[in-house]
Amino acid sequence: MSSHLASLTGFHAVRAVRDSDGGALARLIAACFGEYPGCLFCPEEFPELAAPATWAAGRGTRMWVLEGEPGTIAACICATPADGAVELHKFYVTAGLRGTGLARQLLGLVLGVAKAEGAAAVFLWSDTRFLRAHRFYEKAGFVRQPEQRLLHDISNTEEFHYRLAMTATP
Repeated sequence: MSSHLASLTGFHAVRAVRDSDGGALARLIAACFGEYPGCLFCPEEFPELAAPATWAAGRGTRMWVLEGEPGTIAACICATPADGAVELHKFYVTAGLRGTGLARQLLGLVLGVAKAEGAAAVFLWSDTRFLRAHRFYEKAGFVRQPEQRLLHDISNTEEFHYRLAMTATP
């Protein structure tokens, strides 16, 4: 894991998540959701944020965060092995750091995990409202799949499914 972290040039505070990061992660996710009409952050729908490192370890998930100003998290991303693939999830970047190359470098962490584990693909689910994220994923080589899912949450979230075959990684 540390070799992947070293590759994040210019963003030296990327590290593994800690249980104490839960509140800062909640604020980051709430801020990202707040950019979209009808996309609401409900803490009860994110119980994993009570102890994110413990949650991640219990699932075999790797979760990284980028520290921002004291007491804040500026970005986060997760990689979870799933049936010969790796699921990318909890990928949020604060508005002020979008377009800086950070997201591509964080994506590189997940792709590095997938490659190291011999995964056939990386997949993700993304809220249909997150149009900028969809453009990012597609530019990175992810292909939108035909299936969608409804989360039945407070925001009435509908998600698109994206997949990147590891043979297609740039």
